[in-house]
Amino acid sequence: MIVKYNKARNLIEEHAYKPNLQDVAQPNLLRNVFSYGSIPKTAFNFRTVQMDTPKDLFITDTTFRDGQQSCSPFSVENIVELYKMLHRLSGPNGIIRQSEFFLYSEQDRKAVEKCLELGYKFPEITSWIRANEKDFELVKSFGLKETGILVSCSDYHIFKKMNITRKQALDKYLSIVKMALERGIRPRCHFEDITRADYFGFVVPFAIELMKLQQESGIPIKIRACDTMGYGVSYPGTALPRSVQGIIFGLKYYAEVPSEQLEWHGHNDFYKAVVNSATAWLYGCSSVNTTVMGIGERTGNTPLEAMAIEYASIKGHNGGMDLSVITEIADYMENEMGIDIPPRTPFVGRNFNATRAGIHADGLLKNQEIYNIFDTEKILHRAPTVIVDSFSGLAGIAFWINKYYNLTGEDVIDKKDDLIVKMKEMVDKKYAEGRTTMMSDGELNMMIKAIDPQRYETLKSHLKTKKSEN
Repeated sequence: MIVKYNKARNLIEEHAYKPNLQDVAQPNLLRNVFSYGSIPKTAFNFRTVQMDTPKDLFITDTTFRDGQQSCSPFSVENIVELYKMLHRLSGPNGIIRQSEFFLYSEQDRKAVEKCLELGYKFPEITSWIRANEKDFELVKSFGLKETGILVSCSDYHIFKKMNITRKQALDKYLSIVKMALERGIRPRCHFEDITRADYFGFVVPFAIELMKLQQESGIPIKIRACDTMGYGVSYPGTALPRSVQGIIFGLKYYAEVPSEQLEWHGHNDFYKAVVNSATAWLYGCSSVNTTVMGIGERTGNTPLEAMAIEYASIKGHNGGMDLSVITEIADYMENEMGIDIPPRTPFVGRNFNATRAGIHADGLLKNQEIYNIFDTEKILHRAPTVIVDSFSGLAGIAFWINKYYNLTGEDVIDKKDDLIVKMKEMVDKKYAEGRTTMMSDGELNMMIKAIDPQRYETLKSHLKTKKSEN
């Protein structure tokens, strides 16, 4: 039994158990949970751990590595523009700490060169490489200080994909990490498929060996806990290996990996990417790995914009981030890169703060706080909107016209105004005739012009005046 003082907790801790590698002859595929022919089971052992939130929380980005794999290749210009926006979003405190790049194609390398030329401290440019000497030299040639290394840790990968034993996998991974350390490069070990791995039989023993190498070399070694298939769950008392908080606690307690060297990488296969990432933060993981708009394989990665909002919610402040850049990134990706953003996507979809129901529009007309999640106009530069259709009612049309023409104070048009009443009659008639799609801004403007041409001209001149003032 080991008893020692924990500086982080200011207490003496008892360490009665140090997991050792279990070099089994046959893979443990955890068939009692992952039977493949049925939905994965969520098992509980009713063991809980306390929250241990680090003082500093960070977001890391893998848009140009993991995210880009799911899209048409980004151009160099696309990557540079997005990287510039990530820098502005990150703010002076570098909340978006790092951004991960491929180095293989000529286009990848050109993009890295262009981004390095910008001289930004944050996000720090890091790489992801294959485990061979040539790739390490490539990292060194760019002057990068850190690189990601794939170290798959479930028996699905070790036995079924690589056809080796756990001991062979451990020895192979440690030799690769040593190659990085010999070149003065910080290794970031990507523990692939951690939520389907033998946690005490391989994951923790491997992490313990990495911390030994760290002590010998004096170079910090990071561990990225990769929920590759989205199996992680955040329910209290969930059994390993699916327990997010259990994974983080074990790496900190048994392997003694510091919070600042832990990172969570989640996928959204079971709709849990955001909550799992936030849970990792709360239970001792300093960084969560993300992509803009959540792009990535299958259902995608944890959305960067979601974690930026989550950061502000957990910390109570923005940490210096300029959250309005989220809107700029979404506009750029949709309009310049042709990436489709589903309209109901939180924070970035074109309808995320739009309402159709007339009763909701009536509430917005009286006070935006009633039906808007926060001041989206101030924080994201996205004013709440209404979609005019058969459900909008007088309030919906009034809200649309006041927002579209930026009417404030005495200029605001009441829902009982004769113009609004006549517009509603025209809208209702269209839907009575069989229309099913929403009304466009252009159509609504033509209705105003047909009902009251003079007022239409007045509204247009008001809009021009407001735009010139801004």
